[in-house]
Amino acid sequence: MNILIADSGATKCEWCLLQNGKKKIISTQGISPYFLSDLQIESLLRNELLPKLKKWQVDKVFYYGTGLASAANVSMLKKVLKKVFTEAKVEATDDLTAAARGVCGKEKGIVANLGTGSFACFYNGKRIVSQIPGLGYVLGDEGSGAYLGKKVLQYYLYNTFDEDLRYRFDAKYVTDRSEILENVYKKPLPNRYLASFTIFLAENRGHYMIENIIEDGLNDFFFVHLCKFSEIWKYPVHFVGGVAGGFGDVIKELCSAYEFQLGKILQKPMEGLIEYHQEK
Repeated sequence: MNILIADSGATKCEWCLLQNGKKKIISTQGISPYFLSDLQIESLLRNELLPKLKKWQVDKVFYYGTGLASAANVSMLKKVLKKVFTEAKVEATDDLTAAARGVCGKEKGIVANLGTGSFACFYNGKRIVSQIPGLGYVLGDEGSGAYLGKKVLQYYLYNTFDEDLRYRFDAKYVTDRSEILENVYKKPLPNRYLASFTIFLAENRGHYMIENIIEDGLNDFFFVHLCKFSEIWKYPVHFVGGVAGGFGDVIKELCSAYEFQLGKILQKPMEGLIEYHQEK
């Protein structure tokens, strides 16, 4: 039996085809039902995924993705997947479940996802029992790539960066206020655009302003989300996502300061998902 597993954020989707004990990893652009229509998603799958799968048969699809807390989005995505993989059994659920299964497996724990967006939940080893509702990149997503990237742009546009950082920013991006505002307010997928500026943070570690943005942004996530869980004092807290993987040192320091039991820090949950489905 050939199993296809997908772990999709808003920016990037990672696919793994399990075939006779072997695995093939494929990357496509991210799939968010809030930003892409059913026709756009189908086109993406046919143009970016199917050519890389070649003619391998897919018997089961386990799709985990952003935006699937909505039943309507789950239904829409399952219909698209069934159109593309006509002979396969399809299951679709949200990225919270992907993160939980990826880092916890069958154990209890708090799961924090810090990617383009952010969320946290408590997983009892079988299912997600409680979670803090996400508000998206406009009102929430504390600690996420979009949240940190927004801070970078604020520091730049408000002229808060010192001369050295402003020079580095101008040299890297060659942009201006009007282009930035157009990308944020007029062009599609502004969350991805904002999150792209976390690279500037990673490349300029050690500067006090950069460290302040990272620490303040992640501390907002700890205070607003993690501190809401009564279970935070009983079970480890695991972190998943690009921001988590990139700034793990700051996460470790914050866990120590908050006296949280630190679990795993993974950039991607895929390896854990592969193990989870192979065991099943």
